[in-house]
Amino acid sequence: MIDLRLLREDPDRVRASQRARGEDVDVVDALLSADERRRSSSVRFDELRSEQKALGKLIPKATGDEKAELLKKAGELSAAVKAADAEQDEAAAEAQRLLLRIGNIVHPDIPRGGEDDFVVLETVGTPRDFAAEGFEPKDHLELGQALGAIDVERGAKVSGSRFYYLTGVGALLELALVNAAIAQATAAGFTPMLTPALVKPRAMEGTGFLGQAAQDVYHLEKDDFYLVGTSEVPLAAYHMDEILDAEQLPLRYAGFSPCFRREAGTYGKDTRGIFRVHQFDKVEMFSYVLPEEAEAEHARLLEWEKQWLTSLELPFHVIDTATGDLGSSASRKFDCEAWIPTQGKYRELTSTSNCDEFQARRLSVRVREGKNVRPLATLNGTLCAVPRTIVALLENHQQADGSVRVPEVLRPYLGGREVLEPTAK
Repeated sequence: MIDLRLLREDPDRVRASQRARGEDVDVVDALLSADERRRSSSVRFDELRSEQKALGKLIPKATGDEKAELLKKAGELSAAVKAADAEQDEAAAEAQRLLLRIGNIVHPDIPRGGEDDFVVLETVGTPRDFAAEGFEPKDHLELGQALGAIDVERGAKVSGSRFYYLTGVGALLELALVNAAIAQATAAGFTPMLTPALVKPRAMEGTGFLGQAAQDVYHLEKDDFYLVGTSEVPLAAYHMDEILDAEQLPLRYAGFSPCFRREAGTYGKDTRGIFRVHQFDKVEMFSYVLPEEAEAEHARLLEWEKQWLTSLELPFHVIDTATGDLGSSASRKFDCEAWIPTQGKYRELTSTSNCDEFQARRLSVRVREGKNVRPLATLNGTLCAVPRTIVALLENHQQADGSVRVPEVLRPYLGGREVLEPTAK
């Protein structure tokens, strides 16, 4: 959540941020009003309690009519104290509810607008000219089926649309990607983590996934657990309610987990193959840093993502995501989009977000520097979202005979094989 002091001192900045996100601006004034009620009721409660304590010291010394009058006043004060306490609690709850509706303050340098208003920062690699090579590229599903790697029909039979099986070399390819990604992250100083896929409501809310993103979250009502859509959630909550020493930072974790997304609102989009699915595996980078180090860490996370995609020999570009396409926790987000030949466009493979102190405030993760304790900053970055990476690999590295060339970085994890061959019919 945002710092309430910022709201009080510069409400126009918060209003501008909400407007840039395309979110409700009126909630800012409602929160200011609730915060004022909370503070004034708190002052009123403290005054009444002080008066009540002072009166309590007089009663034992009084006698007769004076004591009766003091006792009567004590009863009235007791009722007033209870009412002020209730008003204070109600105002605090309302302020907290409204505070959770306000997104992180957007970075001043990012483009304004919606999903299509991003700015391309860099292009790496050149898409292949398949026409010059003399053949028409096949899409990932046709290639995957010929390789005996992807089975969406049985995935739909067993679980429904947007589910799939990775079979044979497809399963081996996932394991190779995960191992190679974890190897890169470990070499960069990340601690590998296998994280829970089920989390409590506070962990999900604390990372900002029960606001605008709630429609995409699976909730197990009977047990009041949520299925994570990314290991960012359990990694952000890992140090929940803890105070870390500044000397420990930065803390960097690479989490591997299954991810579950309802993909609400995407009816008819990416229905073919495994590009947009309800369940997938992912390697996620997560960093805890001092707030003043957040922007530099964001740049580092982006460089690690670029290193990964370059090692896979994929053409891609980097975009600065526009304000209206940010998650509520992010102040800025960079996406790496790989070229998908049969779609003729770049599609998101990785993203990295700077969440500043937003998640840490919600989850009460703080840092101690001497006698000073304050919220720290959290950042996240996808290293490898497996199905989409497989899509990009198959399509970009396909050969005219239907085989697929294996990038060198993956060969040690695939028994040294250089090419994936179609299976015999």
